[in-house]
This record gives sequence, C-alpha cells and structure tokens, in this order.
Amino acid sequence: MKISMIVAYGKNWEIGLNNQMLWHISEDFKNFKTITSGHHILMGRKTFESIGKPLPNRTSIVLSKKGFSQDGVHSFSDVQDAFNFARKNAEEELFIIGGANIYETLFPYVDKMYLSEVDFKGKADAFLKPIDFSTWDLCEQKDYEEILSEDGKVKSPAWKFKVWTKKD
Repeated sequence: MKISMIVAYGKNWEIGLNNQMLWHISEDFKNFKTITSGHHILMGRKTFESIGKPLPNRTSIVLSKKGFSQDGVHSFSDVQDAFNFARKNAEEELFIIGGANIYETLFPYVDKMYLSEVDFKGKADAFLKPIDFSTWDLCEQKDYEEILSEDGKVKSPAWKFKVWTKKD
C-alpha cells in the first residue's frame, strides 16, 4: 500500500489558524476531492472536528490517543493499527490529510506527496515542518494565477500544485 500526504501550505509553511484553513481555493478543493475519492483518508481528531463529518466516497480514519468515536469513522490510537485496517480493506493509496502533528509524525512513512504551495504569508498557528526535497522527485506541476473579485480583492491566491515521489 502506498502512503501519500496531501496538504496546502503557505510561503512560511502555514497550514491553519484556529483549526481552520487559511484560504479558500475552490480549484484546490476540487483537486483534493478528485484525488482522494474512493480512498481511505487518515487524519487527527482536530482535523476531523474542523471538517465536522465523514467526507463522501472516502473511508475516514481518525488517529486519537483519547479514544475518539463518531458514526461512520474508524478510530485508532496506534498508527500501525490504522495502516493495517486500510491494508485489510485492500486500500492501494492511503491519504494523510492532517493536521500538523499527524503530518510530522507520519512523514517517515510517506511515499508520495500532493502539495499545494499557496502564495500566502500570514497569521497561522499550525505549520508544516519544512520539507527537504533532495530525496524526492518532482513528477507533476501545475501553476495557477490569483483570481481577483470584481472589487479587486484577492478571491483566490496564486498557487502551484506539485506531486512528488520518494527517490529509490
């Protein structure tokens, strides 16, 4: 089973503030849905609570040391138990979707990264640990321009979507 992470982050590795995302990029949300649909998604309890419900057409796995329980969600306190659950369900690509602590803890297991690099610098309280890309190969990149509203305000910041695979 391949283990992938999918995350959007700002120029200073920002990923969230008060358990919420820092921007709204509809194209990135669509991308996330397309990539993760039909797969198991693994997240921490706080990330699940920020989403509020299991996402459609995905199997939600929550890692929690405190014994989290919610209808339609599979909860584990041990990461290997979560991985084994996905394997038993014939998952081919498990997606880690956050938050910061989960990304950092599970990074050594990651084989592939789907990264949205957002042209954003601002207040945050959750950060992705900086990634050393020297052990990764860039497989795909697509650049997106910022979108302005009619009054000239930034509706959606510029961003780059990149897919990286771990070098052998």
